[in-house]
Amino acid sequence: MGENALVKLDVITTRGGDGGETSLGDGARVRKDAPRIEAIGAVDEANAAIGMLRLHTEGADDALLARVQNGLFDLGADLCVPGQGGDARLRLGAGHVAALDSATATINEGLPPLTSFVLPGGTPAAAAAHLARTVARRAERAVVHLAAEEPVNPEVVRYLNRLSDLLFVLSRRLNGGGAGDVLWTPGSGA
Repeated sequence: MGENALVKLDVITTRGGDGGETSLGDGARVRKDAPRIEAIGAVDEANAAIGMLRLHTEGADDALLARVQNGLFDLGADLCVPGQGGDARLRLGAGHVAALDSATATINEGLPPLTSFVLPGGTPAAAAAHLARTVARRAERAVVHLAAEEPVNPEVVRYLNRLSDLLFVLSRRLNGGGAGDVLWTPGSGA
């Protein structure tokens, strides 16, 4: 991989956040518990969960998840600069969402229809995909909360919504193409 002209990190410990504030991409200082920072943090958690999932994948699935991780960094870059787009900053576009839709449809074509809801579990890979899916849903909720208070690129919410769909169908593929799905049995709980 070549150098990325957008990023140069010489110093990691700046002490700039010691007072409970951090800088956004436009230089504005905000509290670390601000909704925008909560949303950025939730997206970072989703990316880390996908990193853990990748420990259980290889080949095309791993390559897909690597692209998703890069997409989540693009999404984080979008979130770190307030606004809805239309500027020269890196913004998530409809193509990001379309790529997730395409991958989801391709994976789902090879799966049998569901006859019940699926419980998180099965193989370690499928369980990791379910965990990543729930963390992506939390990130989506954080971004929706942010969007109720401040302008946010609408593609960001769409991307996170589609990401959880992708992770769901991927969990089924990782469960032996759906054969190892753990199905909900209504009324059987302890």
